[in-house]
Amino acid sequence: MTAPDTATRPRPHPLDAGVDVERAEAAIVEHYPRLVRLAYLVLPPALGRNRRVLTAHSLAQRALPRGREASGAQGLVPFQRGAQDADPAADAGYAYVRLRVLRAALEAGLPLTFRALPRRAQLPPALPQVWGLRLFPRSGGAEELALDQWLATLDGPARAACALRAVEGLDGQEVLLVLTEAGVVDPEAALAAAGGPENDALFASPEFDPCVLQARPTDLLRRRRWVRGSLAAGAALLVCGALLGLPGGGWGSDGAAAPASARNAAAEQALDPAKVTRAGAADWRTADRSDFSVWPARGDRADDRELLRRALAVWARPGASVVVSATPGTPAGPPMGSPQLLFAGAVDQAVVVLMHDGLRVVRYAEPLSGTAGAALDFARTDGAAAETATALVLSRVDGNVRYLTAPWVTGATVRDLLKPADAPTPLRLKDGVTAPVAGPAPAGSCTAWNALALETAAGHRLVTDLGELTPARLTSGAPGAARDVTQAAELSEWSRIACLLPAVRSHGVRSVNSWAYARQPLPENNGTAAWLCTRAETWRGTADRVQAQFLAPGAQVAAQAAKAEGSPACGPREPRVLAGVLWKSQGGHWYVLAAGTAQFTSLSVTGGATGAAAGNRLAVKAAEGAQVELSGKLTDGTRAGVLR
Repeated sequence: MTAPDTATRPRPHPLDAGVDVERAEAAIVEHYPRLVRLAYLVLPPALGRNRRVLTAHSLAQRALPRGREASGAQGLVPFQRGAQDADPAADAGYAYVRLRVLRAALEAGLPLTFRALPRRAQLPPALPQVWGLRLFPRSGGAEELALDQWLATLDGPARAACALRAVEGLDGQEVLLVLTEAGVVDPEAALAAAGGPENDALFASPEFDPCVLQARPTDLLRRRRWVRGSLAAGAALLVCGALLGLPGGGWGSDGAAAPASARNAAAEQALDPAKVTRAGAADWRTADRSDFSVWPARGDRADDRELLRRALAVWARPGASVVVSATPGTPAGPPMGSPQLLFAGAVDQAVVVLMHDGLRVVRYAEPLSGTAGAALDFARTDGAAAETATALVLSRVDGNVRYLTAPWVTGATVRDLLKPADAPTPLRLKDGVTAPVAGPAPAGSCTAWNALALETAAGHRLVTDLGELTPARLTSGAPGAARDVTQAAELSEWSRIACLLPAVRSHGVRSVNSWAYARQPLPENNGTAAWLCTRAETWRGTADRVQAQFLAPGAQVAAQAAKAEGSPACGPREPRVLAGVLWKSQGGHWYVLAAGTAQFTSLSVTGGATGAAAGNRLAVKAAEGAQVELSGKLTDGTRAGVLR
């Protein structure tokens, strides 16, 4: 859970609060380059630049605590976000992972002895690994070279003092405090050996940045000899395995199955391009079903049997050069019978074939000339209906997406979810294929989020690309009564939460529903906040992802207050949710805010703040950074906790 306001927070003691694993992970991801640079500077230069780079990345990645919480705390209301972005040292999560990185880097510089087993940091890193290349930061000038040589004369604690002062911007007392927590025996001596701050600006040079790297090959002759020896050993293992697998011995009987060399008529028929099924051009108008099974075959190469033969063969036996991907929970095996052809034709710089076998949609793509670089993508689509079988992704090129729309789609427009007041842009359709559409969050920044508005006889459907073959349908409303997003208020809500959609990207999502389950007048007459619950349901029916979000007045983006995976919350099975945040008023006072759905008759908070309220909303004064537990009583008298 997090809050949307920003404020200047005092620097806490590195271990003065419980830090859960999600918070530690967020700190590592957000400040990863800074943590890796800190580890690189503290590691002994005697390791060599290539190993220092890999070890620095390994130490930063291993800073994540093993348990769910670093200090045993559970069900915590997180700190309000914003201050950490400006000053990462103010975040207890960042201070915790920084201390773990620093301790590990200091351990890596300890000499190996025969009396004790080596510590993990003293050994070459297991991950990350780079084969065939040596990596090292870019070379600096004469001043950087002199500084690097001077650092090599210092011991580990002195290098740590330099890095904390130059990279982290800590003053002398703060450096002493962190060194003491890291286990340095004589922090005062380390700080004295670190010298003055006159060269601190040089530490920002690419010479000391292990995230901006150059690459050179390793010993090529030695690598060639190693590869030849490995191939010989692998061939010997294959021969031994074949001998063990001979009939009469081997790894077990196959029972009544025919020999492995026997031919299977049904399997061979599924690979015959002449047996590929096709729906009639008008079948969708009279069929009882409205899903992918009634889509007609389209595309300028729908009758190209050689293309279909290659697509079916690769589907059944993808070669080593074929790039294969599948959404979570989707089997990537051969067709179960003769599949149905949906599309075959040239799209941008590739030839694309779309087929459907009742359970999955499969896309085969190859270059316009040749077959090198062919790709095979699987997406589960069982249980599709008219609302979710409206479009498929044909291609993604240079950040643009082309879709193949259902035959019942009569028109299409593009809408930027972040600009709900703007009119949608008309989109040209030709035989069901759209013109290129800029993908969501171009270049990885959430400055725009395009969605496709598809016009059908039943109304408009809003879908967006989440990195899979099937775009996700976007809806609004209470569980069991979700509707397509068409109203201005619904579009306004989606503009505040669209940038949170990357959390469900490439997760096999069928639809995403947003539900404004509560509105809460804020203390000190600071306006009214909205509480939203977003549920992303998957095609496989499990691992649905749920987020509770807090939308403060005037906020451009909703803040994530809680999240869960595999939870029935905010769905038809369990249409309830409870979440809370720490919030700072315009007057500078901190509050625990919480809201639940209508099933909650009272709420209570314990821990760093205590209080209770009748109804489904609560506001209690609290200290900055308070760690609390929230719960509520339901209409049937039972108690329920926050979403997690």
